[in-house]
Amino acid sequence: MANKRMFSVDVVETDAFLELPSKSQLLYFHLGMRADDDGFVSSPRTIMRTTGCTACDLKRLEAAGYVISFDSGVLVVTDWKINNTLKNDRHHKTVFQSEFALLKESTSKRYILFNSGTISEPKWNQNGNQLEPQYSIVKDSVDKCR
Repeated sequence: MANKRMFSVDVVETDAFLELPSKSQLLYFHLGMRADDDGFVSSPRTIMRTTGCTACDLKRLEAAGYVISFDSGVLVVTDWKINNTLKNDRHHKTVFQSEFALLKESTSKRYILFNSGTISEPKWNQNGNQLEPQYSIVKDSVDKCR
């Protein structure tokens, strides 16, 4: 990991970034400082604790599209290649190659999740073929005695 990191004005001077709470902005800068040469952060929870930020601050960054979190616990700064450029001879590939394989670089140099073409069920429906209960309001179902 390099000792020098940069942040582009094109990213941090936008209205979307400046409308984030200051703690979320602080977390973004600290994540960017501790990311590897491909923008991956191996210990975001530790960084959150040392900066006094909460999981809510991280969720705001995710919702705004500034970071992508993976199930393995690592995250990637989506605007990494806009913020930082490294010469090929100084670049060290990330050790998180399985997560890196899930990403695609957009035309604007942002990381986006790459859809591998497989159709999967959403996370809320992961209990196989069990159907969710169906609620219906029927006019005649009200007890007439009451």
